[in-house]
Amino acid sequence: QVQLVESGGGLVQAGGSLRLSCVASGSIFSINYMGWYRQAPGKQRELVVGITSGGNTNYADFVKGRFTISRDNAKNTVYLQMNTLKPEDTAVYYCNVWVGPGPGLYTAYWGQGTQVTVSS
Repeated sequence: QVQLVESGGGLVQAGGSLRLSCVASGSIFSINYMGWYRQAPGKQRELVVGITSGGNTNYADFVKGRFTISRDNAKNTVYLQMNTLKPEDTAVYYCNVWVGPGPGLYTAYWGQGTQVTVSS
């Protein structure tokens, strides 16, 4: 069993910054992928950015140049640095982690979600 604990959400003004953290613990064999998704009220959950075990990243167009994902393998932690926040960034942000022994044998886990609210 793997647990993901998120933190760092809150209320900020437009143009401000937040840093989200997601810590994985439990029965971790290998983490292949860590990423961030978000979901606004009445909208579908969408990918924000992901990072592979090799360090490759994939950012959604709407956050390129503003958000940065990073990971600390020793701490099983992934971060999302969010700068120049906009009101449309308001959503619940979820950490997503793939854990398993190899390709095709991974299990996905989700964090509890953390609320990010950007005021105008």
